[in-house]
Amino acid sequence: MLGTVFGKVGEPLTFSGYADDFDKAISAIEFSLDGGSTWTGHDTGGATTDKLLTWQFSYTPQKPGLYRLRVRAVNEDGDRSPLADVVEFFVE
Repeated sequence: MLGTVFGKVGEPLTFSGYADDFDKAISAIEFSLDGGSTWTGHDTGGATTDKLLTWQFSYTPQKPGLYRLRVRAVNEDGDRSPLADVVEFFVE
């Protein structure tokens, strides 16, 4: 888990990180806010096998509460990370 972040309703929160799959390029980063039931993918065109891929995701919460953002990578073969990273954020 990446740690807990604090935010306010109606104000955007931005998360960032990196992904690497050793000898394979990362073709997408996927994000889920519903425990992994659904995923939103973001293309990573131009990624190469010799560099870490940095990503950024912004979300504006509309309700207070505790949220969990799950993040996983998809490599050029279509394989997804076996475990998603998770960041918790609490919204007031």
